[in-house]
Amino acid sequence: MTNEAPVPMRPRTLVALHWLTVLCVVVAAMLILVRSELDGRTVRMWLLEGHRHAGLLVLLLFGTRVGLRIRYGKLQPGGDHPRVVRICAGATHVALYALLLALPLLGWTMSSAAGKDVHFFGLTLPALVGEDEDLADALQSLHVDAAWALLVLATLHLAAALWHHFVLRDHTLRMMLPRRRR
Repeated sequence: MTNEAPVPMRPRTLVALHWLTVLCVVVAAMLILVRSELDGRTVRMWLLEGHRHAGLLVLLLFGTRVGLRIRYGKLQPGGDHPRVVRICAGATHVALYALLLALPLLGWTMSSAAGKDVHFFGLTLPALVGEDEDLADALQSLHVDAAWALLVLATLHLAAALWHHFVLRDHTLRMMLPRRRR
């Protein structure tokens, strides 16, 4: 173990933003799933507002992450992988990022089309589209489909991280784990 090469690390800020994004996505999903199981208008509205806030936090984190990725440039790979693996990983990451952008925007636009104000920590955000019931219904369907797609890709992402760690025994997973300051 002492001859093991040092683990290449991702910048702490990117690692923190990754895990904050995971937390916000999980919270958003839990709130909307719990909402569908409960009765009571007040509780359901509170859970929907929590879902919207978590989704808007994902959007904010997305923008921050993209800005930092541009600033940091190309990151060191976690191992020496075949080209097809790198292409698949890159495509999955692009799709994950696209969904992390699309889901909150779809939700915000859906709320606007339904004539519902969207609030974010006391601020009323502008409507992205005019009121249109048919558009709201179509956007709700897209929002749900995108959420399922995110679940599938996130599961694939997690499975790949575990495959790297337990099968390939490379540094891919360890690079994204929070680390203590020395």
